[in-house]
Amino acid sequence: MGKRLLCIIAITMITWVYTGPAMSSDAGPAEMKLVSSDSTKMPPAVFPHEMHQQAFECSECHHGMQDGKQIPYEEGMEIKNCESCHNGDVLAGKKIGKNELDTFKGAAHQNCLECHKDVAKKDDSMKKLRSCKTCHQK
Repeated sequence: MGKRLLCIIAITMITWVYTGPAMSSDAGPAEMKLVSSDSTKMPPAVFPHEMHQQAFECSECHHGMQDGKQIPYEEGMEIKNCESCHNGDVLAGKKIGKNELDTFKGAAHQNCLECHKDVAKKDDSMKKLRSCKTCHQK
């Protein structure tokens, strides 16, 4: 009985060491409502976070900032609210094309909308991704 109990405890501990930390990490909410403080014309974007996590690596969307420059996301990096950097104080006047990166709306359109367009180009069945209504649902 004693050896069997020790074996069970040992297996449980080994399993926890290999899977416990990964299972307890915060993957964020399954779905988010993305509200931009600078937009009043469109309803908030509905973002199926869990679905995107299953299809993409975190680093394809998330990044950090160091010394005023964007740095790639690395596993375990703190993921801050987008508007903590994408605002007029931190990124005043920064643009990529017509998208102003100093607003959450501009950053989301640069990252999300450009990705949606790329996916739609590669797969005709995904044409609906080009529509504003895909994210901005009434």
